[in-house]
Amino acid sequence: MTLKLGIIGLSEGNGHPYSWSAIFNGYDHNSMKDCGYPVIPEYLKKQNWPNDQIKDARVTSVWTQNKELTSHIAKASLISNPLSNIAEMIEYNDAILLARDDAENHLKYSKIFLEAGMPIYIDKPIALSVQCLKDLYKLEQYEGQIFTCSALRYSSELILSDADKLELGKIISIEASTPKSWEKYAVHIIEPVINILDDYDYPVFYKKLDSSIEQTRLEVKWKSGVETIFSSLGNINEPIKIKVFGKLGSKELIFSDSFNAFKNALQDFIDGIRNNDCNSPYKYNEKVVNIIEQGMKI
Repeated sequence: MTLKLGIIGLSEGNGHPYSWSAIFNGYDHNSMKDCGYPVIPEYLKKQNWPNDQIKDARVTSVWTQNKELTSHIAKASLISNPLSNIAEMIEYNDAILLARDDAENHLKYSKIFLEAGMPIYIDKPIALSVQCLKDLYKLEQYEGQIFTCSALRYSSELILSDADKLELGKIISIEASTPKSWEKYAVHIIEPVINILDDYDYPVFYKKLDSSIEQTRLEVKWKSGVETIFSSLGNINEPIKIKVFGKLGSKELIFSDSFNAFKNALQDFIDGIRNNDCNSPYKYNEKVVNIIEQGMKI
């Protein structure tokens, strides 16, 4: 059975309602050109349609705070039901994609779906403080109802291969940087770095380094002895990068493939629903959000 998904958007600067829906549904080329995010039609046109879309689920309805915007997303991403009432999502769908990255509104928009027991994918970052994260999880009707991630956790470019690990030797330190704001984009470097470290590892020391209104740098030391520095660069136009330093050498990882990162994350959400096995545990998300929160402290 094909899962029916409802998608909720849109927050400023975030085109995920367009791109995520297209990954499930395909898209209308002419309408997508006017989505306001030129990078989206650029990477969509490089894919092999319909072979590259997710097969076992479909976005069937969309709601945003703006009727005209809702209609345009529906047209561009081939969504049959543009809704005027967010609560209608419960009637039409099996699961929800909350495709807004304004974390301060996640509780507001997810509450009715959590209380209804619907699986929900909450866009990154799920929360900006551990307390806000706890408030969301208090509404879970069952373990694994909430799925959240940075899609870059699934990026093949940001994963060390076994050969890489041999060449690096024991990891000593990691430096990771992302353009744009700490609040919305630090999660894109935090999660891939956590995945490079051992599963048991956890932060034992935080230090806010030089920062400004636009830029943030946070030093984090881990139980294993690994030292990491996470930097958000504001308006500096550089790709997301992670540089890993080991006893035997170093390696720079550079993110480049948005489509497959998004697709892999969305597929994991769908697989979790079908297999009753959500790959987004609370303890992992708490570790991520705690680092985000430390970087926001004065």
